[in-house]
Amino acid sequence: MDLASLRHRVSAAIDPEMRVHPGLSPFNRLVVAGIIVLIVIAVLETEIHVIRYYGWLMEALKLGLFVFFAAEYALRLWVAPLNPKYTGLWRFVRTPAALLDLVVLVTFVTPFLGLEASVFRLLQLTRILRLARLGRYSRALNLLFDAFRSRGTELLLSAMLALGLMLGAATLLYLVEREAQPEGFGSIPRAMWWAVETLTTVGYGDVVPITPLGRFLSAITALCGIGIIALPTGVLAGAFSDAIRRAREDRLHDHPHGRE
Repeated sequence: MDLASLRHRVSAAIDPEMRVHPGLSPFNRLVVAGIIVLIVIAVLETEIHVIRYYGWLMEALKLGLFVFFAAEYALRLWVAPLNPKYTGLWRFVRTPAALLDLVVLVTFVTPFLGLEASVFRLLQLTRILRLARLGRYSRALNLLFDAFRSRGTELLLSAMLALGLMLGAATLLYLVEREAQPEGFGSIPRAMWWAVETLTTVGYGDVVPITPLGRFLSAITALCGIGIIALPTGVLAGAFSDAIRRAREDRLHDHPHGRE
């Protein structure tokens, strides 16, 4: 096998856009597995007890992952010019995806960053999303994006209604509760925290009305919040269903004698 043929085979294995067959290559599945391990390590590194007892294992795994991802990055630099989307190596290096991967590699060799480096490694989640978009989940992701785009106006209106209700509720509770609880409702910005808790039905209980009128307004706000917060969910569900139906109709139109 000559060098040019090897380069094309490596390109098909590493770059999903250069792969003829659908789905991710075995190598990219290994990359996804490595990213998942890296993210797990980044999360566990924030726990002092894990570092105390298993710090040596974390360091060994990070060293192995660094070698793997450094080799993978070098191979991607080698085969990047084969992708027609890039006119040359420099154009690939300047892409946000390549820059992000380079930043993650740098965090491996910058011990002065401490545990904060693990936060940067969590950005590798975007790499999984990129691979998924080019792999077998690309159609589902496109349907989801189409659903967001088709219902942009409705989602914006839902957000405006939620913000309006939040501001109105916070203003009313400020007027009613400010003398009884100046620390929690002494200003509209302070009352906004209570409004967020109530409208999202979280209800931490750290700030609650104590006057009868305040409790009545709180109950009304909570009931309104159930509908307002649930509204975007229904809008997205309907949009996603419409996107799936349109995609199915397009496939039937393109392949009238094929199966779904």
